[in-house]
Amino acid sequence: MPVWATIAIAVVLSAVVGTIAFFAGVSHRRKIAEAKIGSAEEEAKRLVNDAMKTAQQKRKEALVEAKDAALQMKTEADKEIKERRNELTRQERRLDQKEEALDRKVANMEQKEEELQKRTELAEAKLAEIEQIRTRELERLETIAGLSSEDAKQLLLSNLDQELTHEKAMHIAAYEAQTKDEAEVIARELISQAVARCAADHSSEATVSVVPLPSDEMKGRIIGREGRNIRALENATGVDLIIDDTPEAITLSSFDPVRREIARMTLERLISDGRIHPARIEETVDKCRRELELTMKREGEKAVMDAGLHGLHPDIVKLLGRLRFRTSYGQNVLNHSLEVSYLAGIMAAELGLNVTQAKRAGLLHDIGKALDHEIEGSHISIGVEIAKKYKENPAIVHAIEAHHGDVEPKTALAFLVMAADAISAARPGARRENLESYIKRLETLEEISNSFEGVERSFAIQAGREVRIMVKPEAISDDQLVILAHSISRKIEEDLDYPGQIKVNVIRESRAVEYAK
Repeated sequence: MPVWATIAIAVVLSAVVGTIAFFAGVSHRRKIAEAKIGSAEEEAKRLVNDAMKTAQQKRKEALVEAKDAALQMKTEADKEIKERRNELTRQERRLDQKEEALDRKVANMEQKEEELQKRTELAEAKLAEIEQIRTRELERLETIAGLSSEDAKQLLLSNLDQELTHEKAMHIAAYEAQTKDEAEVIARELISQAVARCAADHSSEATVSVVPLPSDEMKGRIIGREGRNIRALENATGVDLIIDDTPEAITLSSFDPVRREIARMTLERLISDGRIHPARIEETVDKCRRELELTMKREGEKAVMDAGLHGLHPDIVKLLGRLRFRTSYGQNVLNHSLEVSYLAGIMAAELGLNVTQAKRAGLLHDIGKALDHEIEGSHISIGVEIAKKYKENPAIVHAIEAHHGDVEPKTALAFLVMAADAISAARPGARRENLESYIKRLETLEEISNSFEGVERSFAIQAGREVRIMVKPEAISDDQLVILAHSISRKIEEDLDYPGQIKVNVIRESRAVEYAK
């Protein structure tokens, strides 16, 4: 047999053997796989059975837990419902009780209202009865006393007025004595502190002015026929003219420096002009009054320049000029303000403070005195309002407000102004307390007279022994003059404490003026 046949047979046999071996291996692996699959199926069935058993057990446990939770929730719900029902029951019970109480109150109110109505009717009947008895008793009293009810009332009021007047006089005397004692202590303390600390070239103001005359014959012309010229001059100026044996001189007396200056200027012009009669006097007084306003403005400007200040409002400058004709305890207020300005500036320079601000505060500290006769309030409050109105520095406003200790000083500037004011006022000879109280009495006398309706103006003359009152003729008749004079005299008696007596002179004058063209 050839070799290739042997090889082919060997190859074929090998292929057959390989095929048989392959199929035998496949069959063996299939049996093994089937055995594993059967085992897996049994394991799966076992696992499924175990899972089902576990699930059933879990389901039973969950069902039991759910039933327990539901039972617990039902128990709690039942408990809450029971509590709410109990609360509602209690609320219903309380509402029932309140309703019963309200019904009882309403019943009581109705009963009380009925009782009140009965009492009201009874009270009205009693009041009517009392009124009848009162009317009968009044008629009996009027018959017995011989006075009507109005007369008896006036008598009672008159007696009461006399008693009150006496009590007021006693209180006024006590207050005056106390004020004098306190003022004396304060004055001595101020003087003891200020001796030899300040020297000035002016003293307190006088209340009289002397006008020289070219000759004694001029006195007769000033007096005029039956005294009409001197009466016209006194009525127009409010100044008392004293014409005595003093050669070639007339004395003008008034507590108001402005009035006295107007009267002096008027008299000098009338003397130089030579035409002296009532119409000319009134015309000259009006001109002098206007010129004095300009003089006040110039005086204010001069004071500002002397103090070395600038930037003050023009209205403040005018008010400073008015202080030239205003006195305080006999001391000229403008000179006093300049003194305070100088002293405050010197002390501020020594202390290293703002000198200009200190001088400005010192100059303006008494600015309220320029208007305290026209505006109600103290000169401090008026000065503060003026300073605020014209936009002064708040430190200056505070210094004005605190310079008399009305408010506590909080700045060094306020202390400086307070000290400078005390030095200027307390130096020997600067002020006279008696003069100030005298002037205050005259001012109060004029204020009392001007407070009555129908009074046009009034002047206190003869050193306060007479008040001359000019009334509006259209408002006061001749018959009312006596009543007005009596009322003013009674008011003066009640409000003023003065020595001797005061003559109340009420003047009513009617004029008809027309111009020929």
